[in-house]
Amino acid sequence: MYQTIKWKGEERVAWIRLNRPEKMNAMNGTMQAELMEAIKRTKRDEKFRCLVITGEGRAFCSGADLTEMGKDLDYGEILRTAYNPLILEIQSLEIPVIAAVNGAAAGAGFSLALACDLRVVHESASFHQAFVHIGLIPDAGNLYFLPRMIGYAKAMELSLLGEAVSAEKAVELGLASRVIPAASWEKEIRDFAEKVASLPTRAIALMKHCLQKTFETPLPQMLEYEAAAQKAAGRTADHREGIRAFLEKRKARFSGR
Repeated sequence: MYQTIKWKGEERVAWIRLNRPEKMNAMNGTMQAELMEAIKRTKRDEKFRCLVITGEGRAFCSGADLTEMGKDLDYGEILRTAYNPLILEIQSLEIPVIAAVNGAAAGAGFSLALACDLRVVHESASFHQAFVHIGLIPDAGNLYFLPRMIGYAKAMELSLLGEAVSAEKAVELGLASRVIPAASWEKEIRDFAEKVASLPTRAIALMKHCLQKTFETPLPQMLEYEAAAQKAAGRTADHREGIRAFLEKRKARFSGR
């Protein structure tokens, strides 16, 4: 069905694997379109409670496929019509999105990882703010997400110098949640995704909505957003199950409803 990605649904978790290993999963027009379709496909199926995006081979995504870049391209138009809608689609998902960064994430690949809710990294993974090396600025949401995660000064340093960030450094900076050893990569990614998928999905969606507003919202308005979201969360079946489990001194079994 797909030429440049693999999509698979496994019980509560959907998986997207970028599949141009011979090109270090560099993103071309076909991959952009297929990613968008696969994300929408995941969104349509309510059984999925987590999405994992990862790469085949030794890279997560090395960025835009520069072999497709010709003369006189309108990069702004490419962003507006291809990359930006993709980033917004990822952000709009009401389930957690995990970037399982299995190798190098460079340029637009870095931006793709930043757009996800969580980043877990292979011990050989690295992040490269590579745009400066070809005379461009970080894009596809990169300059929105990065300073919010690591602060203005560090975001400027990474963007200006374009130096690689190792897996361990990414955790130290707050870019990633954890480093996973090569020997246990597949198992630990699956276990982590299943853990995330077992959580109260509706409450997580409400958390995402609130967190996405927080940097641009005054405190009084943010308090009201929290109150409205908490009202909605309090009416879910998962909240009722959580209360029952607490009173019965057992682990909650959340349904995602």
